[in-house]
Amino acid sequence: MEITRPYDNLYIYLINGRVDKDEEVLFGQDFIGTWVEEDSSFLFFSKPADSRVNRLLLSSPDLELADSFRFTYEEWQGGNIEPIRVGVFLVTPPWISPHDTEGTLIIKLDPGVVFGNCLHPTTRDCLKAISFASVQKPFRTMVDIGTGTGVLAIAGAYLGAYRVLAVDLNPLSVKTASKNVELNKLDGVVKVEEGRGEDFLDEEADLFVANIHYDVICRLIEKEGFCRKQRVIFSGLLRSQWAEIQVKLASKGFHVVREWDYNVTWFTAFVSRD
Repeated sequence: MEITRPYDNLYIYLINGRVDKDEEVLFGQDFIGTWVEEDSSFLFFSKPADSRVNRLLLSSPDLELADSFRFTYEEWQGGNIEPIRVGVFLVTPPWISPHDTEGTLIIKLDPGVVFGNCLHPTTRDCLKAISFASVQKPFRTMVDIGTGTGVLAIAGAYLGAYRVLAVDLNPLSVKTASKNVELNKLDGVVKVEEGRGEDFLDEEADLFVANIHYDVICRLIEKEGFCRKQRVIFSGLLRSQWAEIQVKLASKGFHVVREWDYNVTWFTAFVSRD
């Protein structure tokens, strides 16, 4: 079956308030999903949906339209989505058949509208870190917090993990990651769950990965369950944030095995208690 490029344009409606999942069934086939950010909801459509959004607002007086936007798909993604080679991985959208694939692990990735299309340096450096960790000491189980598109969880499975748990608080990310797991035929290996990263710290795993916001990383480190982890990859950190995180990690008995940086701005690190 031929897979085509998903969207030409995106129509985004910023709503003050949380839109219930039950209301999403009224939005029709052009509806892509809801991105929830604290007490706001971003409704994504592939075609203009003013009338449908207005009906939602009339039926839910606690909601209000704050703003609306239109982007081309490339503008939203920060560039054209093309096959990207990162170390042993070749990450490619499913609507493109890449050439020169010998010796690569091919990850088919439809990023939809969520984070994790490999254009951001932290995603690429996380792929490098996971590869490094697998060479240093093979892992068989992995937890990926803030999975986004699921690309890191899928990478872990391709590197030999037989059980991967991918977690994200945002329902749209869970929907996107689940689709990509199915696209790569890894349904029996990668399990996608909706929830807070802190609630999954008791999951046993050889490798724990978190490419997430600084404040969430700080909360994770202070939890009792984190102190039982042995091998961790952190990313999504600016230079000053990474300096502070290193101090916190050292106090918990972790040492830096290797770090990666992009223009001395974004930092990714593989740390261990071994």
